[in-house]
Amino acid sequence: MNLQIRDPRAHELARKLAERRKISMTEAVIEALEAELKRERARRPLPERLAALAADLKAKAGKGGRDMSKDEIDDMWGHS
Repeated sequence: MNLQIRDPRAHELARKLAERRKISMTEAVIEALEAELKRERARRPLPERLAALAADLKAKAGKGGRDMSKDEIDDMWGHS
């Protein structure tokens, strides 16, 4: 199979990566694609990431909170 890079920018990026790593352009393209696929597989959807952050913050807050009065909330937000 043959993969031809016709886009000048893609060709230049592959060439630069190959030069920096002292590998062939084919190896540079393969490594770049493998790295991007690995990143894509590890990516979690935003709702999952936000849920994990919320759970972490809730765990850090612990128990013992108290209800705040409207005056305290207004004061906290600078609404005197």
